[in-house]
Amino acid sequence: MAQGPVEASAPSFHVDRIDAGRIDELVGILDVQAELPGIRRMRQWAHEALAVRAGERALDIGAGTGSEVMVFAQRVGEDGAAVGLDPNPMMLAIALRRAEAAGSAARLVHGSVYHLPFPDASFDAVRCERVYQHLDDPAAATAEIARVLRPGGRVLLIDSDWYTAITHPGDPEVVAALGAAMLAETPNPASGRRLRGLLAAGGFAIDDQGSEAVIWDPVTARPLFEQMNEQAVRQGTVTREEYDRLIAELDAGIARGDFHFSVTMFAVLAHKV
Repeated sequence: MAQGPVEASAPSFHVDRIDAGRIDELVGILDVQAELPGIRRMRQWAHEALAVRAGERALDIGAGTGSEVMVFAQRVGEDGAAVGLDPNPMMLAIALRRAEAAGSAARLVHGSVYHLPFPDASFDAVRCERVYQHLDDPAAATAEIARVLRPGGRVLLIDSDWYTAITHPGDPEVVAALGAAMLAETPNPASGRRLRGLLAAGGFAIDDQGSEAVIWDPVTARPLFEQMNEQAVRQGTVTREEYDRLIAELDAGIARGDFHFSVTMFAVLAHKV
């Protein structure tokens, strides 16, 4: 059965600041995103590339709802160990409940990628998806990953590059203003393109790379635009009239089948030299 959260030092991910009132909303968004074909293809490629085997010790940093650490648990079997780490205790509690309901042996741990609560050389494989975009010091996180990996151990980093986002339809100037506002609120918005360099500088040898332009369907994207627009209106980035007009343009595009929102995700596989 899944083991309960283990306390660690105070987390440093920005997403640990999500309050209790928004956790259900976040979980709903993550569940819907997990069903996007692009996310599913990227995750399948990542598991195949990382190739976690029976008897190994595998760590999933930023475990979220726990879906991917449960995949690790199936792969490592009874003789291995699958650990999921997340900085948000409320999210960990949800992942724990899901793991227990599934009868998974995955272990859920509370902690920060800046201070991983594990000894040196603890793991054979580490996976980290869409965490680096939230980090102020990705080099420090990479050093911690290197510390907990055994020599020859593998790491698979996945992250979005928000400078690649494409939105249609909508006034290009309003779309650009909203995008700029979102980029300003994201600690590391170009994280996808920087993964290889961070790993190389951290003493890893690069083995493979992958990418996927994740296309969001209207059901998934529409709430994101509402959230972005409301925040931009409050900050004065766009006016209420511009907000209302963009939402109307998006809804009209959705109704006639003329809608597109995508962002490119990148993945890098490497091993510790």
